[in-house]
Amino acid sequence: MVGNIIENNMATVAGKVVSNVEFSHAVYGEGFYSFMLEVPRLSESCDVIPVTISERLTSKERLTPGTLVEVEGQFRSYNSYTSEGNKLLLTVFAREITFLDDDKKVKNPNQIFLNGFICKKPIYRTTPFGREITDILLAVNRPYNKSDYIPCIAWGRNARFSEKLNVGDNIKIWGRIQSREYQKKYESGEVVTKVAYEVSISKMEVVERDKESPGSGDSPKT
Repeated sequence: MVGNIIENNMATVAGKVVSNVEFSHAVYGEGFYSFMLEVPRLSESCDVIPVTISERLTSKERLTPGTLVEVEGQFRSYNSYTSEGNKLLLTVFAREITFLDDDKKVKNPNQIFLNGFICKKPIYRTTPFGREITDILLAVNRPYNKSDYIPCIAWGRNARFSEKLNVGDNIKIWGRIQSREYQKKYESGEVVTKVAYEVSISKMEVVERDKESPGSGDSPKT
């Protein structure tokens, strides 16, 4: 990971640029752009993940569709207010970008570590195929009294374990960022395909409250 970053939110994604670069916003004269990155899974499928990057890291002319890059940064959330109501937008906020000549050199193209607090009661459910899932909304602190709210999914034994966790519990998670299509039906009867972004948890650890430093000691692992 790159230096001078927040250690409770670290993400790395690598893959192929699959969209045009679009202007996102500006802060104190610094422009930020967004694009979509196709990140391969171990299977033959891919995740398509939004990335936000400063114009000071690279020029948008270099980020043409088909370009291979590795992005290190944070997984962040933003509130977007639309006619449909308040919507949580998620993006990988780039701290460093590396241009690649061969994506096969990347050993793990999608990895994330988060250390945050559960802000909604975890919801346990099973899929029609019998898979156990628990939905977790994790609040990850950021400087200046800000937080990122990251939807996470635990599977199997981690799902059963996290179902018993409570609001306010501090947990560490390791996993990958995934994109998932779903169908939303409106009152008019119209059905629209949308995309959700979340963290698929591969490992998790509860941070004990009575320890001096998060994660020290014999924290229970799953």
